[in-house]
This record gives sequence, C-alpha cells and structure tokens, in this order.
Amino acid sequence: MKNAVIIGLGLIGGSLAKSLRKSSSFEHFIGVDNSATHAKRALELGLVDEILSLDEAIDKSDFIILAVPVDIAQDMAVDILDIISNQTLIDVGSTKDAILNAVKSHSKRNQFVATHPMAGTEFSGPDAAIDDLFKDMAVILCDSENSDIERVKFVEDMYRSLGSNIKYMLGDEHDVSAAYVSHISHISSFALALTVLNKEKNVENITTLASGGFRSTVRLAKSNQDTWEAIFSQNKDNVLAVMDDYIENIILFKHAIKSGNSEVVKTLIRQANEVKKVL
Repeated sequence: MKNAVIIGLGLIGGSLAKSLRKSSSFEHFIGVDNSATHAKRALELGLVDEILSLDEAIDKSDFIILAVPVDIAQDMAVDILDIISNQTLIDVGSTKDAILNAVKSHSKRNQFVATHPMAGTEFSGPDAAIDDLFKDMAVILCDSENSDIERVKFVEDMYRSLGSNIKYMLGDEHDVSAAYVSHISHISSFALALTVLNKEKNVENITTLASGGFRSTVRLAKSNQDTWEAIFSQNKDNVLAVMDDYIENIILFKHAIKSGNSEVVKTLIRQANEVKKVL
C-alpha cells in the first residue's frame, strides 16, 4: 500500500503518522482535519506530506485511518464506506460498540477494522504527536472476525511494526473493560481537579503542596474536553455502572475514616494493594 490517509491530526493520528513513517510500507501520508490550524501545523511538523479535503484524500488513498472523536467517527465511518472502492478503513477510538453497530449491515463492512490503541497522553493537537507512542502498548482489535482476513492481517502487521501487542475482544466487552480501566481514571482525575480548584483558591498553595501523588493523579484532568465528553456520552451505561462502584468504595472509605475504624481503613488499603499483582 502506498498512500495512507489520516483523518484527524491530533495526538493519536499524528503519533501514528510519525511512527508509521519509520516502520511501514506507506510512502505518502495525506492529512485531513477540519481545523485549518491543526492541518497547517501537521504539515509544518512533517507528520503528513499534504493536506487535502476528505473526498480528495479518499480518492488518492490506499489505507484510511479515522482518528476523530468517537461521536464523529460513528457517522463518518459509514460515509467513508459508502464512497471507497477497495481501500481499508480503520478507526482508533476509545469506544467500539457504537461504531461497530453503525457499520454492521454495510455492504463493505469487511473493509473496516475496528482498533483501539491503548496509548495516549493528556495532551492534544499535532504538537502532541509522539514517536514510539505505541511501543509495548496493547492494541485491541474488536469483532475482527467480521473483517476481511487479509485486511486484518495487514492491520496486525502494521501495529506490530510499531512494537504494539495485539489483543482481540468483542466490541461490547471492550467498552465495559475500557470503562473500568480507562474512562473512570479520567473521571476521577477531572473530579479531583475540580475538588481542589473549588476548595483551594490560592494557586500558590496548590503548586507548593502538590506532591508526586497529586500530580500523577490529576494529570489526566488536562485531557481534551471534546474527546472525553464524546467518550463518556457514547459509553454512558458502562461509565455510569463503573461510577456507581467507584462511589460505593469512596463511601466505604468515608464511613471508616469518619468512625475512626482504623482496621477497616487498613483492610480497604490492603485490598487495594492487590492491584500490584495486576500492574
């Protein structure tokens, strides 16, 4: 394949372009972005070789990467499948059930491969693009049995060339797991940042007292609002279920601390320490 089109030149799209330049067979990278500023910057940074309109880019494409917010990707995937000929389309979104349902009855469904690289930072835009972002990271392929086997193999090889580890899940199972291991982390970070900012009005006190624990926990609160609002909305049922569980555990800590029950506090912490066996 020669021409790779990247729709959405932010952190993930830009990082894919940057990494694929070194490790893939693509010879030419075409960028598409609804932000003229992002498009210009991606070109300046050398993430892509040219900027085209969506229709022009698809017409020249061999392989298409859809790296836009999940609420936009859901409809755009269908629109792209409507007009492509033999190209392969992949997405890189953090939710999968909605986009898979949107394309499941499409006549070109087998040309679509649903992927989720489990990588990222709290930054956004073309300047956030990082080389080797996907090295040693998991990439989830969802419902791949409904995609053409040769296209799936190409996508697997592409991600493996970046040093990624390939995993396979059903779309609905992915969204449940993502809510627990990724989405709730962002909500917790946003909530902590709001709590501190609402309570402590003296910015100097925050910067003076902020330790490594606070900085690492609140880091995700700098994440892009449009990206994460769309994820929370699209994965609402799973996110709400996780929040219920999370709130229950917060209440357990609250009651134990309020009652002065040190043994319960220690037990809760000891149980939480078991996460080290997972991580």
